[in-house]
Order: sequence, then structure tokens, then C-alpha cells
Amino acid sequence: MRDHFLLDPGITFLNHGSFGATPRVVLEAQQRKQREMERNPVAMLGRASAQLLAQARQRLAGLLGAAGDDLVFVPNATTGVNIAARSLALNPGDEVLATDHEYGACVATWQRRCAAAGASYRTVPVPLPFEPASFAGRMVAAFTERTRVLFVSHISSTTALVFPLRELCAAARERGIVTVIDGAHAPGQIELNLDALGADFYTGNCHKWLCAPKGSAFLHVRAEHQRQVESPVISWGYVAEEAEAEHGEFDAARSGHAGLDAYTGRTTLERRLQWQGTRDISAFLTVPAALDFQAAHDWPRRRAECRTMALELQREVLARNGLEPIAPDEALAQMVPIPVRATDAEGLRRWLFDERRIEVPLTQHAGRVFVRVSVQAYNTRADLERLRDALAEAGV
Repeated sequence: MRDHFLLDPGITFLNHGSFGATPRVVLEAQQRKQREMERNPVAMLGRASAQLLAQARQRLAGLLGAAGDDLVFVPNATTGVNIAARSLALNPGDEVLATDHEYGACVATWQRRCAAAGASYRTVPVPLPFEPASFAGRMVAAFTERTRVLFVSHISSTTALVFPLRELCAAARERGIVTVIDGAHAPGQIELNLDALGADFYTGNCHKWLCAPKGSAFLHVRAEHQRQVESPVISWGYVAEEAEAEHGEFDAARSGHAGLDAYTGRTTLERRLQWQGTRDISAFLTVPAALDFQAAHDWPRRRAECRTMALELQREVLARNGLEPIAPDEALAQMVPIPVRATDAEGLRRWLFDERRIEVPLTQHAGRVFVRVSVQAYNTRADLERLRDALAEAGV
């Protein structure tokens, strides 16, 4: 499988979780889209893109257990979280509730949003070792009459925990609390059924575990919230909405954009989020090629094999160090956090890369250091053995 990717053969790459890696054939499909766009940018961007984007969303929706019209493409999950935070009404005294395992950029998003609204951002400690059975109850017990939004990762970035969310989303809905789920690492790493999950807002990356090109992600919004969605960029879709509200129709010819359907869209999500000015949409349009690549290579089997290798590596390293895992196997997928006895996380990361040519992140949570290993289909047992031996050499 390694030959399908452009990864440097001189590096042991165990950090798929940060930015992903895209197969050659998928990049070639993206480049064909880019060349097609350059042959006639108006035809591609102005006239064809609306239908092409809808087709790509429909393919993705089939994988996600969702309706295509409830999805819109965004460049990354952080953008999706920002859109949700911008769209939800918060008043002085309101509260956004989250775990203490959330991604720093998204924490900053909510903190700034709360500060502007006079609301508060409160975290619930989720202790390690993680106990999946008590997770929903712990979060629900923290709800108060002021809680308006629940923000939780599906798979945490630093600790790589798979949080069980279905029961929690249902409990929040019963209490009128809006759920915003950061699924940055989930698509392609775990099975998803967004309709069954029941989150109000769910955003996930395609460029990570789905192996699509960089800059491809999605935002899923339940139908009852779509009129609330506010785009960070106001463009022609808003003009069309306002014209229809006032006059019953939008005069595209008068606007100078007759026939350019992508500018205005059909649905609320399309109108507010699809057209953000001129941008390269090739990454979005190439998501189906990534799905085709994974289907052609029996990805469910490969995903299971990767998870098995990751868990075996964790057991070997922990057994040598006399440490315990931070979660049961059921709460981990292809990205596994291995606790190590290291005091200088950045120094160990640099040594692993500079001296042993192993690309792997060192993360920290609650005063502990983890080697966050990502195992993707291009990895082999030899890759993991090199990391195992290097950690032993480093004495951690």
C-alpha cells in the first residue's frame, strides 16, 4: 500500500492523524479537476459546480448516513466549528459545556464567542483511565439551567479517545441543549451514521482518514437548525434569499449572474455556505475519488488490521514500562495514545524524527505525555517495531 502514496520512503510515517496523506490516484483526480477548471473557469465554477458539488455531497452522505442536502463542504473541521459557534444565539449568562479533551483551536473559538456574548465556556473533567460507560452520565450531570450548547469531540485530538455520543446527544436534545460535535478524526476511522447519532451540528474532515485532498471537510446540520446558519463570508446566496423574501424571486439577469447557479444555490446551506467567492473547489469534488480508492482496496478490512496493529504496539510498549492504557480497547481506533515516562515531550519528538526518522506526535494531557500513534493502511508491522525499539532506546 505504501506505493500508492507519495510519502518519503526515508521516513517512518506514523502521524496520519495530523493532516492525513492522499493516494497518488486521488491527487491525479484532483489535478484533472483543476485542469478542467482552467480550460473554462466560468463553465466549471459558475455553471457546473453546483451540480458537481451536489453529486460529491451525495456520495459522501451515503458513507455518513445522512442526507446530501443536510451537508455542505467546508475546508476543515475547525471552520465547521466556527460556523456553528457563529450561528448559535448566545446571551449573557448562557453556558457552553465541553470536555477537557477538546482541540485547542476550537476551544479558542468558543471562548471568544462566549466572551463576545457575555456567556461562559465551562469544561467537565473526563479523567483517565477513560470509562466509556460513565461518560454520558458524567456530562449530563454537569448540565445546568444555563447550558445552551454542548461541544464534544467524537475522537479527541490529544488523547485519541472515541467518545460514545448517541446517548449524550439524545439527553441534550431532551433538555433543549444544542449539540455541536467536532468529528475531525472520525470519518474514515470509525463507522458513522449521522442521522442516528442525532447531533445538531457535526463537522468532520475528509482529508484525514478518508484520504481525500487537503482542504476537504464537511458540516452537517439538522434540518431544523439550517435557517440559523450564518456564513463567515456573505455572498450572493444571501442576496438571493433576501430578494425572494421581498419580491418572491431573485433576478439573476439583473445581478449579472444569470445561469451561474453555484452563486445562489437551492437550499439554505447551499445559499449561505456554498459560494464564498472564487476558490479552488477541486478538493471537494475529489472526495468521491477518495471513496472509490478505499472501496477498491477493501478499506474496512485494512482499517481493522491497522487498529489491531496499533493496539498490539500499545500493549508491547506499556508492558515493557509497567504502565496501564488510558482507555479500554473499545474506546480506541486507528489512532492510539501510548503513555510514556518522558519529561521533555518536544525533545523526544525531535529525537525520534532527527535521529530515527520517525514522524510521530507527542501529546500532553493532565500532566501526562503520550506518543499518539496513527496506523494507516500504508503502515507495516516493521514501522511499528521501529517505533517500539526507538522508545526502548530512549528509555521511555
